[in-house]
Amino acid sequence: MAQFYVNQNQQTNGDHEVHVEGCKFMPFEKNLLELGGHTDCASALEEARNTYDQVNGCNTCCPDCHTT
Repeated sequence: MAQFYVNQNQQTNGDHEVHVEGCKFMPFEKNLLELGGHTDCASALEEARNTYDQVNGCNTCCPDCHTT
């Protein structure tokens, strides 16, 4: 299982990006909310939606869940 995090700072389009641990585009640690271990990005995005209405996967580390 991989560890996932969501950026607490939204992007210019309103998305809160979900990243897998080790992504080269990980935000600063102080801006991360830990989502825990997940088998795929879809599960991590569902977890992130418990906190944020608008979430999206990082285009680099979660391309299967990147939509905008």
